[in-house]
Amino acid sequence: MRIRSAVLTCLLLVTPALHAETRIGTWNLEHLSVRPNKDFAAIAKVAANVDFLAVQELMSEDALDTLAQALSKQTGHHWSAMSSSAVGRSSYKEMYGFVWRDDAVAYADGAVTYLDRDKAFARDPYSARFKSLSDHTDFVVATVHILYGKHKADRAGEITALSQYWAWLGDTYHGNSHLLLMGDFNTPPTSPAWDNLDQSARPLLTEGASTLSTTDGKFANLYDNIFIAKASTIKINTVQIFAYPKFLGLTHQQARASVSDHAPLFLHAQLGSPLAMGRPSARN
Repeated sequence: MRIRSAVLTCLLLVTPALHAETRIGTWNLEHLSVRPNKDFAAIAKVAANVDFLAVQELMSEDALDTLAQALSKQTGHHWSAMSSSAVGRSSYKEMYGFVWRDDAVAYADGAVTYLDRDKAFARDPYSARFKSLSDHTDFVVATVHILYGKHKADRAGEITALSQYWAWLGDTYHGNSHLLLMGDFNTPPTSPAWDNLDQSARPLLTEGASTLSTTDGKFANLYDNIFIAKASTIKINTVQIFAYPKFLGLTHQQARASVSDHAPLFLHAQLGSPLAMGRPSARN
């Protein structure tokens, strides 16, 4: 694990986060790599609406660094970045990434790729603990990109295994009141495959859609989500699927070609009083 920082280059362009509110996002950025048709300035304009972003389908560290630099330029605030190692059971591999605005969020500890001894996941999930500087509260973000596969059963097996991963997260970070599991699950929250995880966690989105249809203004599937513990003390102010093509003035065809076929999810929340959370353990 390596934390990298972006260079601060311009004046403030977005409003700072409200006091005691933490702004967190998750976004499948569809093969995020440094290539001519990927519009990092457009991505940064959208991502600047939060102070912390979990990224799925990251293809290189350089791409995450480029995004952090674009965010620094867009917002006038210094952004840092952290990525997992490449994960995947075949020759095709992806990485996970986190980027955050340094005056709003700080990395605390515990960055780790899940040691999946049962080989339940095609791409092992990634997690780390951060601190919200608005209310000095720790929170844990775990992110995953569930395999789409050829059949629904390919996805269902990984979704079922998330209940074991959720338990591991709670044990590893000693309490899950401020635990968030987010990413691209390739499965709507209404699927029976969620029955095991539903015992202890709940999705923040149960309706709507987050993948871009080929028809402008239309979205197809609710595959992206954020889960929190059923007993969580997090106060949810707003959570939304951010319709970024309209925000950027793009058609869906243009958006899919230069940004992503997924829309990001943006959560505004108050985390409350700091938890008495210990150091993460090494157990699996």
